[in-house]
Amino acid sequence: MTKSNKLFTILIPIISVLLGLIAGAIIMLISGYNPILGYTALWNGAFGDAFTMGETVRRITPLLLTGLAVAFAFRTGLFNIGAEGQVIVGWLAAVWVGLAIDAPMIIHLPLAILASLAAGALWGFIPGLLKAKLGVHEVIVTIMMNYIALYSVNEIIRNVLTEQETTTDAISPSASLASEWLQGLTYFSRMHYGILIALFAAVTMWFIIQRTTIGYELKAVGFNQHASKYAGMNVSKNIILSMVISGAFAGLAGAMEGLGTYGTISIMSGFTNLGFDGIAVALLGANNAFGVILAAILFGVLKEGAGQMPTGAGVPTELVDIIIALIIFFVASSYIIRWILLRFKKEGK
Repeated sequence: MTKSNKLFTILIPIISVLLGLIAGAIIMLISGYNPILGYTALWNGAFGDAFTMGETVRRITPLLLTGLAVAFAFRTGLFNIGAEGQVIVGWLAAVWVGLAIDAPMIIHLPLAILASLAAGALWGFIPGLLKAKLGVHEVIVTIMMNYIALYSVNEIIRNVLTEQETTTDAISPSASLASEWLQGLTYFSRMHYGILIALFAAVTMWFIIQRTTIGYELKAVGFNQHASKYAGMNVSKNIILSMVISGAFAGLAGAMEGLGTYGTISIMSGFTNLGFDGIAVALLGANNAFGVILAAILFGVLKEGAGQMPTGAGVPTELVDIIIALIIFFVASSYIIRWILLRFKKEGK
């Protein structure tokens, strides 16, 4: 990648975010709200005190993992729109192990995390297998598997993990990521040690993609399957492996909710939206591990800070969704921003 391309890769997401925030301010003005008060309330809702900062970190954690899941698939030429379903099955698997096993934390917690990884990987394996062997488009399969995950998990909660209750019992403390020390430090927020796991997952993605033969093959298959096959690579194996790793990241996001934030799993009336938000995080982060970290922080701040906007500035929380949508729009239109930057560069010469 040339120095100029690297600069554009950095500048375009920053400009997209700024344009989204400016557009949001204009909409607030048109709607009769004060954008300065609105953004001040959003900031205070995310960073106003130790409690809100803890809650912001808690919200960032699963977004980082679902962003990594989608980004990993994108880097290998696949569109994993099924991260939502993979989150749900990972959440169920983690809580199930957290309830069913009695063991010391050094055994119990890793087992629960591994269960979420395995469940998410399995949910990614199925569309990967169908794509590799039958040519079925992964978008169609992963969308359908989101609904299979949602309704199947609800049925298991209702008839296996509980006796017609809507919420399971709390997991054993030996399987919990929650920390009394962290919660006390942040005035009893729901922040947990999962953020360390999420950051480690980002480093793992970077290492796989940039520093391993497997990562090289996955990227090569994503760029050109025919050329990769001609070079002796196993295209089918790499497609399946990509979806399995992507699904494992998303399943781990489910564990963050089940073992960290809530310690239970409840019957869901709809999707968590963590998987769908992960698509936006991956796009804004340019499918790069470090970029995904920054994008997850931005989305976590926006979503957590939104709760303060109605009380702090009278601005409806729906406006934050509009701002996020505008940011995504500008990211999706990045070729226009790139063209404008190139024009300015040429005129400056």
